[in-house]
Amino acid sequence: MVRTHTGATLLGAQAAAHSPDEATLERVPNPHAGETYIARFTAPEFTSLCPVTGQPDFAHLVIDYAPREWLVESKSLKLYLGSFRNHGAFHEDCTLRIGKDLVAALDPVWFRIGGYWYPRGGIPIDVFWSAGALPAGTWLPDQGVPPYRGRG
Repeated sequence: MVRTHTGATLLGAQAAAHSPDEATLERVPNPHAGETYIARFTAPEFTSLCPVTGQPDFAHLVIDYAPREWLVESKSLKLYLGSFRNHGAFHEDCTLRIGKDLVAALDPVWFRIGGYWYPRGGIPIDVFWSAGALPAGTWLPDQGVPPYRGRG
């Protein structure tokens, strides 16, 4: 499981993780705790490896969450996502692992991840996972990734 650290020790420092197991997700206090809002991170160039062939797989990830007490520190998220570059796992496993690691680190009110994977063998695979209930009345925009037509 990914390590969680409170504070921003990676910000302004050189750092790299060679696998998701070595990565650290840092969290910082939410200055608007108690208010309901959605934070979104988009990673249009996510990569991992096929666990069978070792070939690269590419995805466009969209992460939405309604924070409670903690926010994910964005540099640590970038490094964490980059740690999958040499990690062999199926699309479903990568997408759900990222979601579950973030939920474990942040304990958000609500969370969802959309993994829009580019085709291999002619078939795109889109993977969606969520946790918690979206608070009533919360504005939640569409993830903005169209069905596959040569995503770009």
